[in-house]
Amino acid sequence: MLDGSLPSVAMAFSIPETELVFRASRAGGPGGQHVNQSSTRVEVRWNVSESPALTEDQRERLIEKLSTRIDSRGFLRVVADERRSQLRNREAAISRMNDLVRDALK
Repeated sequence: MLDGSLPSVAMAFSIPETELVFRASRAGGPGGQHVNQSSTRVEVRWNVSESPALTEDQRERLIEKLSTRIDSRGFLRVVADERRSQLRNREAAISRMNDLVRDALK
């Protein structure tokens, strides 16, 4: 899932989709015909503390660099709600999470 021209450690790592946990909810914001009726807001969580995809060095680096974004159970959480469709918000949330992880592993 991670792509682009990155240092070898970041390029070699990708978050397995099977480890991502998704939750959709109703997005707030200005009105419209479908406001508060469509669950378009998407939250994606990934357990950094327990991910088998990480080496111990990668795990320590992510926990150190993203400490303010990781909760007490070890989950990194990203939310997207700026798009009108759940699918586009899901894609945006995954992309944001990949960017966070990529930057932290540099």
